[in-house]
Amino acid sequence: MEIIHNARIIPLDGRGHLPATVRQWLGDPRGHWEGNTLVVDTTNFTGKSKFRGADENLHLTERFTRTDPDTLLYEFTVDDPTVFTKPWKGAIPMTASKGPLYEHACHEGNYGLFGILGGARAEEREILK
Repeated sequence: MEIIHNARIIPLDGRGHLPATVRQWLGDPRGHWEGNTLVVDTTNFTGKSKFRGADENLHLTERFTRTDPDTLLYEFTVDDPTVFTKPWKGAIPMTASKGPLYEHACHEGNYGLFGILGGARAEEREILK
C-alpha cells in the first residue's frame, strides 16, 4: 500500500548494516529469507523520529509470511532498551483487496479539490467579465 510516499529499499544480498554513525529516518534495513518468510532487520534509526518514544537505539525486526493465497502475516518486534523494559511484539494479518487499488491521496472523494477548482473557476469568470 502506498501511503505518505515513503519507500524502503531493503538489500537482500547479505551485506551488513551501515556504520552506526549513519542514521536515517526509516533506519537501515537488511533482509533475508528464512524459509518462506522475509525477515527485515532494521537499525540505525535517527533519534528524531521518536516512534513510541524510541530513539536512535531502536532495533526493529519484521517478518512477512504468506499464510495462504490471500493473506500476508506481518509480525514485528520493537526493541529499544533505553525506552522499553523489554522488547514488544505485534502481528497483523493483511488480506488481499478484492477491488482495485487507489493512490492514498486520491480515494477520499477529493471534496477539497472540488472546492479549490470551483473557486479557481469563479475567479476566472470574474477576470473574463
